[in-house]
Amino acid sequence: MGESARWHDGEFFYADWTAGTISALDEAGSIRRVAGVPSFPITFDWLPDGRMAVVSGTDGSVLVEVPHAGLVPLADLRGLSPYPWNEIAVHPSGNIYINGIGQDYAAEPEANGLIALLRPDGSLEEVAGGLAFPNGMLVSADGGTLVVAESNAGRLASFTIRDDGSLDPAGNWATLEGSAPDGISWDGTGGIWFAEVPGERCVHIQRGGAVLDTVQLNDACFSCVAGGEDGGLLFMLTAQWPEVMDPAWEKTGKVMVQRVKQSSG
Repeated sequence: MGESARWHDGEFFYADWTAGTISALDEAGSIRRVAGVPSFPITFDWLPDGRMAVVSGTDGSVLVEVPHAGLVPLADLRGLSPYPWNEIAVHPSGNIYINGIGQDYAAEPEANGLIALLRPDGSLEEVAGGLAFPNGMLVSADGGTLVVAESNAGRLASFTIRDDGSLDPAGNWATLEGSAPDGISWDGTGGIWFAEVPGERCVHIQRGGAVLDTVQLNDACFSCVAGGEDGGLLFMLTAQWPEVMDPAWEKTGKVMVQRVKQSSG
């Protein structure tokens, strides 16, 4: 079950939630395993110094890459919420944002999701709450905005990032009626691609929700990212849902790649 699509330093990175791994695929098509992670959800991003920070979601832990030692514990999130943690996004300052769903997966959906802030000094606090199953999350290039996909609300919520790292709600970046956004990715010019499980597609939108492009797929799509040398390749992680969570089911996870139109801004 591929998740957490990332383009970084000329390679496509992804997490396999059922295998418990993070891997990278280079432009020649070679795959290398980067790390093993104790529990899913598995998400990751890079700190300003180049090290990878990883969420081991069910364990409620943030891990950090240490040369010659692998992934070592950085923070324990369970004091803020005992439920699974999901997405991570690193700010240019080194602040780390992590969101959690705030309930068991099988529970009746409620708006119990939250966002935690982990600062470089090790301090940890909740900076947003009341989210309807927070999923993909992004920090803008200028460090001033955080966007989070609320899968159960059909929207991308926006927050203004204060100088101290705390968040001010700034309304909806986009309202996506009838959609359940999962993983999200900047398009390189201010727009966003979002992946969708029930719709089996990836959708390219502008702020406000205007649709620029849609890539229809044959399986659920969990995450996507614009990458490639010119930023015009869309990498998509798909699998049959919900069968992918059954250990006895055939392995249907795929990395799909398609050249897409690029936004002009």
